[in-house]
Amino acid sequence: MTARELAGIHHVKIPVTDLAQSLRWYREVFGLRPTLEFPEADGVVRGCAGEIPGLSPTLVAFRVNPAAAEGNRGFDPVSFAVRTRDDLQVWAEHLDSLDIKHSPLTEASVGWLLIFDDPDGLTLHLGGFERSSQR
Repeated sequence: MTARELAGIHHVKIPVTDLAQSLRWYREVFGLRPTLEFPEADGVVRGCAGEIPGLSPTLVAFRVNPAAAEGNRGFDPVSFAVRTRDDLQVWAEHLDSLDIKHSPLTEASVGWLLIFDDPDGLTLHLGGFERSSQR
């Protein structure tokens, strides 16, 4: 490895309008375990980061920024990977149990996708690399 070679992704930061609501949602959906809080000079916590099972060592961070959250509504900046189409079906059932609207399992050019939105309308993808020709 050279000094200019990357070693992975340190964290992904998601803008939110309501930190508590987003943390609750990401806990229920992904099993988020908050590990860091970011209080500002006034003592108010407006940011948080944590671990999501399966993404370690990459952290997912949240920052209160209503303008950025609104600007990203409907945008899909990240696709989290799962191993198989069957795993996506399990995720669809989990989302159903939480009453979270989602797409049907959709065949894409590189596998399968399940698409849904977080509380601020950020579009999230779960993608499986298994192609239909392998099923």
